[in-house]
Amino acid sequence: NRGIGGQTTPQMLIRFKQDVVDLMPTVVVILAGTNDIAGNTGPSNVKMITDNIFSMATIATAHGIQVVLSSVLPVYRYDWSPEIVDPPSTIDAINKCLKEYAESNDLYYLNYFSEMVDDRRGLKKEYTPDGVHPNEKGYELMSAIAEKKLKSILDF
Repeated sequence: NRGIGGQTTPQMLIRFKQDVVDLMPTVVVILAGTNDIAGNTGPSNVKMITDNIFSMATIATAHGIQVVLSSVLPVYRYDWSPEIVDPPSTIDAINKCLKEYAESNDLYYLNYFSEMVDDRRGLKKEYTPDGVHPNEKGYELMSAIAEKKLKSILDF
């Protein structure tokens, strides 16, 4: 687990070689994008976010690492960035791109979104303290979804 809270995809891409490739894993699970949407390191758009994720996938694949692209979790609103308009539409667009890219490039797609989304297109209340970050119950669900996907990939 090499995740750093609050980081955006350009920050992840910069450290991808040392934090993933150099460790020689069999599989990498990439969960990214929500901090970009929230504007943590400035404005971004769907193409900027997905290009960074696709670059990480390309680097991993070139080094024989299997890639799992994770859906961005649902978010209705970022309380610390109320100026961000319609996060659900941006998340939908990113997730669509990620799924299509995974299918077109023989990668895996890990869909957290479908099981965690509420009728507002935000994160279900039982999985979050603030509408953005998962709580213990949210992480337990995510862990179960990821474990199922990884077992199917690694045949264990």
